[in-house]
Amino acid sequence: MIANPLLDFSGLPRFGAIKPEHVTPAVDALLEEARDTVARLTADGTPPDWDNFVEPLNDATERLSRCWGVVGHLNAVVNTPEIREVYNANIPKLSAFWSELGQNLALYARFKALCQQPAFAGYGAARKRIVENNLRDFKLSGAELPEAQKARFAEVQSRLAELSARFEQNVLDATDAFSLYLDDAGTLAGVPEDVCAMLAAAAAQEGRTGYKLTLQFPCYLPIMQYADDGELRRTLYDAYVKRAAEFGPGEQDNGPIMREKLQLNREEAQLLGFANYAELSLYTKMAENPAQVIGFLRDLATRARPFALRDRAELETFARDELGMSTLEAWDLAYVSEKLRVARYAFSDQEVKQYFPEHKVLSGLFQVVHTLFGVEVRPATGEVWHSDVRYFEILRAGKTIGSFYFDLYAREGKRSGAWMDDARGRRVKQGEVQTPVAYLTCNFSGPLDNKPALFTHDEVTTLFHEFGHGLHHLLTGVDELSVSGINGVEWDAVELPSQFMENFCWEWAVLTGMSAHVDSGEPLPRALYDKMVAARNFQSGMQTVRQLEFSLFDMLLYSDFDADHGDWLQLLDNVRQQVAVNFPPLYNRFPNSFGHIFAGGYAAGYYSYKWAEVLSADAYSAFEEAGGANAQTGERFWREILSVGGSRPALESFRAFRGRDPQIDALLRHSGMVEELAGVGN
Repeated sequence: MIANPLLDFSGLPRFGAIKPEHVTPAVDALLEEARDTVARLTADGTPPDWDNFVEPLNDATERLSRCWGVVGHLNAVVNTPEIREVYNANIPKLSAFWSELGQNLALYARFKALCQQPAFAGYGAARKRIVENNLRDFKLSGAELPEAQKARFAEVQSRLAELSARFEQNVLDATDAFSLYLDDAGTLAGVPEDVCAMLAAAAAQEGRTGYKLTLQFPCYLPIMQYADDGELRRTLYDAYVKRAAEFGPGEQDNGPIMREKLQLNREEAQLLGFANYAELSLYTKMAENPAQVIGFLRDLATRARPFALRDRAELETFARDELGMSTLEAWDLAYVSEKLRVARYAFSDQEVKQYFPEHKVLSGLFQVVHTLFGVEVRPATGEVWHSDVRYFEILRAGKTIGSFYFDLYAREGKRSGAWMDDARGRRVKQGEVQTPVAYLTCNFSGPLDNKPALFTHDEVTTLFHEFGHGLHHLLTGVDELSVSGINGVEWDAVELPSQFMENFCWEWAVLTGMSAHVDSGEPLPRALYDKMVAARNFQSGMQTVRQLEFSLFDMLLYSDFDADHGDWLQLLDNVRQQVAVNFPPLYNRFPNSFGHIFAGGYAAGYYSYKWAEVLSADAYSAFEEAGGANAQTGERFWREILSVGGSRPALESFRAFRGRDPQIDALLRHSGMVEELAGVGN
């Protein structure tokens, strides 16, 4: 067995054996191997072809990427000072390598020469697209810049990678640093019993009595939604919205990081000949330019804002008339919304949650993907990084075609949110298929008091969303690594499969198969389901304009903003004045923890969620037309969307599935925003 587990690519990552001290030697060895490969390939005088040029380059870079992918994953899900130290120490080395690779003129020339070979005309669509993507990416990596500017471009890339890591770590540290201990159970009046039990268990784990409150989602969200004590809600809200800002330790303030990052993104874009970073970001996406995106967002805001204003007015009226609240503060919104929903639809999230124990939800999810795509999911054996993690295989026609890890529960040292990442991509190498492997990560509440974990319907939807990403990666039929699965898919189309899968969480036939009351075992009652459906678009207007607020802020920040002296809080306020109906207090520092656009790859790309929502709603409407989840339409979705990955443009894939260009009608209909409202202002 290989001594350094990070250098063992014979199977799955050996998580049980990996230690921080393995990281730097593995990275150094793989960097040396990759550089030697590049030197050999660029010195080779024989005409380049796929086997003597592209495949060896793929081999070397894939090994490096797989190793670093494991390190990055551990840094996100079991963050320790030791892992963080080696992760940060190796970022500059990795960044320098990718910069020099992207700027290697000899390598660039070999790709150009490959296009001139007679055999190139006979390449399949996937291989041709890979070569085209590489030629494009050489330009975007500064390969055609003068030498002095090349060096500066590489410096910028390295620094941006460091800043992104620091931004994310500051948010994690600020989140984990907060705790509030309560001795009086009365302070938690209104909070569900299972949440109180979780908070008591957290305190007991530290040898304390009472309750421990944190800013982790399984604690923060129920407090904001259910706690009758407004001061308690405000305390947690204040801590949450002040994270990684000037209110805390100076080393955790993301403000300076954001300023420098915006300046470097601008410089990066201008070095490559773009007017701003948004133009550079969109160069590889479906959207054509920032003006098109801004127009799309503002048009949707014009359609949604009347509904959002109605939602806000209803909330204020209910708070005043039913709860005696003369003002509606930011920390009251979730609380009053839950009270209004219960009053209007006679059910609560907590009631629904009892019908979604984890084991039943997972079996239901796996049944849906079996119905749609003819695949089976079964537990399998694989080393994991935490005792909560489980490993599964996906089979089609009895043959394993992929596998994935589930890491579903929140804990300290784990990045917040939910995401899918690839541990290994599909490729055919020497006639053998390398099956894809995915990480699927969420932050739900875990099991408690010998009962299974219980998921809210929102959490069920999140699970389906991330599994949609996983299916995109795992059900690929492409044999070339660079465009298999999600690889090579335009960023503003990657959310299509994930948002598409969310729709099945609302089908009665699906929910009956994935629900069982935690005590009685009874499936979700039809009457409760009908209430859920009636409430599906509850406050959809407010939710839509909130996402549009984030999307417009992001696009304007990276396209029309003074990175040196501009005030991003003022920019955000200007956006809110145009589209929002809820306005937070002045001390809210939302941008300081907006990891999507400062650390998560969504810079000038957050609009992708709404852009892809148009695609996903329209795609799902094909299933509606066929009566819901069914194998025939599912097979077509698999063949035209999931299977082809990045081997062709996303718009072509959508047209192949739907038979036409995408239309916004289905999104508006699914969101309940199709009726003209009378008597509501703009």
